[in-house]
Amino acid sequence: MMRNGIVTALAGAALAALAGCTTTTAPPTSPTPTVVIAPPSVTPSAESVAYVQYYANVQQRLLTQGLLRTDGGGPDTPIVPRNLAANFEQIAFYNEYALSNGRYVALETPSTLRRWERPVRIQPHFGASVPASVQSNDRTVLTQYAERLARVSGHNIRTVGSGGNFHVLYLNRDEQMGSEPLLRQIMPSISAGLIREITNMPRYNFCSVYMVSQANNPAIFVSAIAIIRTEHPDLQRRSCVHEEVAQGLGLPNDSPAARPSIFNDDEEFALLTTHDEMLLSMLYNPNLRPGMTADEARPTVRLLAQGLVAGPS
Repeated sequence: MMRNGIVTALAGAALAALAGCTTTTAPPTSPTPTVVIAPPSVTPSAESVAYVQYYANVQQRLLTQGLLRTDGGGPDTPIVPRNLAANFEQIAFYNEYALSNGRYVALETPSTLRRWERPVRIQPHFGASVPASVQSNDRTVLTQYAERLARVSGHNIRTVGSGGNFHVLYLNRDEQMGSEPLLRQIMPSISAGLIREITNMPRYNFCSVYMVSQANNPAIFVSAIAIIRTEHPDLQRRSCVHEEVAQGLGLPNDSPAARPSIFNDDEEFALLTTHDEMLLSMLYNPNLRPGMTADEARPTVRLLAQGLVAGPS
């Protein structure tokens, strides 16, 4: 995906991020309360203040170009079954990022179908820089989005105040750089390399998500961490939440052909679309199973796409 970030999944011991996806397996973590990362007296650094202006400029530029649409698609974005099936295959069966020399790099690689089998419990964590009123709004946005994801996927998904397995971290630049204690708390087996990836995430990575897979089955996710930069203005912040959480459910790649969709690097759509709801419905359909290859799943995917879209194929 884009939002200029990384999506990564670590298999067998770790995690994944926004503009790509990597899979790792960590042992189940114990219930973790919402954590405040820095004392509220800390003044944002000059770098964090500069990020606020930078992301405000980015959002304004995209809006001026007619991008970051929130309408979910319309008459100008028809959904055709064969395209929906092709988009699902590209987004669900490929990774956007790969691990190379200890770093995640943009490299599309084939994979298998991956998703959650256990209930998803989404827990927000806030840096102390986030005012209480903003935290309240973020919780509302996240809760309503989780309800929507549960409805369209048919999977058990909801937000919690503690004991989560999908952690959404709302941090500014300073808190991101100092987040190692929190990362180790919510993911005890996290690698030093992944901590470096998160704490040093560059400005052009708007947000990220890291998924952790089951130790004996890398196709089944058991935990995730999403990083949401709090310097973003409201729309881009919600856009990051929509993209990262959806990707963390098992849609790790992007496709330039996907439209209307947030799973496309062109930034045309800011929020989850009708097309994307169909992708999630297909991902969690019981006729598909974790570990299937694209070739194995293709006949079923085509039937599902035809069932979801009325009209010519």
